[in-house]
Amino acid sequence: MGIYLSSPKTEKASDDGENDRLRYGLSSMQGWRATMEDAHAACLDLDTSTSFFGVYDGHGGKAVSKFCAKYLHRQVLKHESYMAGDLGTSLQKAFLRMDEMMRGQRGWRELAILGDKMDKISGMIEGFIWSPKGNEANNQVDDWPPEEGPHSDFHGPNAGSTACVAIIRNNQLVVANAGDSRCVISRKGQAYNLSKDHKPDLEVEKDRILKAGGFIRVGRVNGSLNLARAIGDMEFKQNKNMPAEKQIVTANPDITTVELCEDDEFLVIACDGIWDCMSSQQLVDYIRDQLKSENRLSVVCERVFDRCLAPTAGGEGCDNMTMILVQFKKPFSNPENVNAASTSAEEPPSSFNQTLSDPSEGASKTE
Repeated sequence: MGIYLSSPKTEKASDDGENDRLRYGLSSMQGWRATMEDAHAACLDLDTSTSFFGVYDGHGGKAVSKFCAKYLHRQVLKHESYMAGDLGTSLQKAFLRMDEMMRGQRGWRELAILGDKMDKISGMIEGFIWSPKGNEANNQVDDWPPEEGPHSDFHGPNAGSTACVAIIRNNQLVVANAGDSRCVISRKGQAYNLSKDHKPDLEVEKDRILKAGGFIRVGRVNGSLNLARAIGDMEFKQNKNMPAEKQIVTANPDITTVELCEDDEFLVIACDGIWDCMSSQQLVDYIRDQLKSENRLSVVCERVFDRCLAPTAGGEGCDNMTMILVQFKKPFSNPENVNAASTSAEEPPSSFNQTLSDPSEGASKTE
């Protein structure tokens, strides 16, 4: 049956956790796909005041998504801007750093390990999702020195992955996104998208693709990739005269910064396997209804998968599914002049402090 199984794998890998500020539940399910290419990272205590959550939806293999789940949050910690309190810049640099780290002998070796049926380092079975815990997430990686070997000239993987990441520090929420995984927040029951799905037909994406020498055919970059931004996919990043943020496909993320308030109930990060089946508002409504009778957030995620799973192979509801649900415990003060009901789910409220990275400049700007 091609890329689909004869029957779906509905076993779910789930987890729950909480601290004094928030609690989370997460789950992943392979579904109808022949392989599981999603990964995630969940760390309640990136430091004493900061939590980190990320969903990575791989394509062309699972190695890049697993690489991001293992290393991206560590690179956020390493960057000097993180210590200075500039979470947006540290996230942007970490996204771009993933492509750099996956090149050369060391990148090839790590991707080869992560792409195997069995992880040679940890022994995790195929499809299990990386979820850093406690002090493991705080361990600083080294400076990733280059290695010599037969793959020293490895330009990086042609497989790739989306990355949608949320960092919560006190009452600040910072979301970084590259690709079509999505982060949504529920404010008094109204869904607000905190990320933008990076499809090739968006004007800003189309402009960059064409200027970099690419083209769009049947809604796909160079006729093959249905994403305009991703980590990996090095075949689209070979123009040596252009910086990383101006390549045909870029890992440069959009950054959105939100000041949380007491009306904020929960946020969801999920891969497009969910959003293909439910709109942002439909998912928020479903979660709110489930939370009336279900306390375990991972169970709510599992029920979303069961609701989205297609009865037969082919079309919507057949993709891998990964979802993280984060519920806020500590009340936050209300920002002034918030009128959530009048704002579309396509954009955050105007009172949100929204910061987006400019793909033409590779720096962040306030819009």
